[in-house]
Amino acid sequence: MRPDLDAISALDAVVRQGGFARAAAALHRVQSAVSYQVDKLEAQLGVQLLDRTRYRVQLTPAGEALLAEGRRLLGQADHMASMARQFADGWEPRLTVILDGILPLEATLRALKTLAEEKVPTRIQMKVEYLGGVQFRFEKDDADMMVVKDYVGRPDLEAHELREVQCVLCVSPRHPLAQRSRVTLRDLHEHVELSVQDSSDRGDDEHMFGGDRVFYLSGFIAKKQALRMGLGFGWMPRYLVHRELQAGTLREVRYAGGSRYSFTPKLVHRTSTPLGRSGRRLAELLLGGSLAGHEE
Repeated sequence: MRPDLDAISALDAVVRQGGFARAAAALHRVQSAVSYQVDKLEAQLGVQLLDRTRYRVQLTPAGEALLAEGRRLLGQADHMASMARQFADGWEPRLTVILDGILPLEATLRALKTLAEEKVPTRIQMKVEYLGGVQFRFEKDDADMMVVKDYVGRPDLEAHELREVQCVLCVSPRHPLAQRSRVTLRDLHEHVELSVQDSSDRGDDEHMFGGDRVFYLSGFIAKKQALRMGLGFGWMPRYLVHRELQAGTLREVRYAGGSRYSFTPKLVHRTSTPLGRSGRRLAELLLGGSLAGHEE
């Protein structure tokens, strides 16, 4: 037979209180009931847990080991009951968030840290995607929320604007494009363009230049490294390269069509399945902060 949690609790009380009478008082039960539960637990486990030959009952060696495990079970049971109360109070068991990789992680990580410190019971999973892959993953995984640069609107999606992000067309100072005072589209087509991989395979970024040679990188950190090596040119969010631009280790391309553009990222969630308390709290933290990082 499996041990009874109430019986383990009775044994724990006997040991902590130093005897059956005090344990019964602490548990608000009669002494005979506490004694019966401990006797039943010993019978269930098939070992003697308490040494009753002394003036004050003590644990046997087996009792010490088994009570230590029993206390762990009691703690898990209490945690389980606490989680159940929180779920019943509107905290969702799971929250899935898809984050566009062009946006900095800092604000999202700060928000997740706050949720961890607040001990929310929700299991939160965050996935990073790029370009059309953000909405693709949002739909495929039936995620609860996405923080995205661009998305295709639907009646069942609600969007909230976040802080504007600026992108800069960058190149290494050693690259031929860095030497030109005015760069045309034809000039760009003569060189390798650097981009990030769209995991949805739904097409390239609308701001790409349509040349024949494009290298797709795994993310913007790898893209910045490729830019600094002089491999090609490409758009970068300014928060990731402003120090390099100031130091001259990257340069802004003097493109005739414009070397900067800005976009307003959105926090998007479904109206058909409203956010629970963890989702609403996360949205509150993100909307109250900045996803654009610290620009100088």
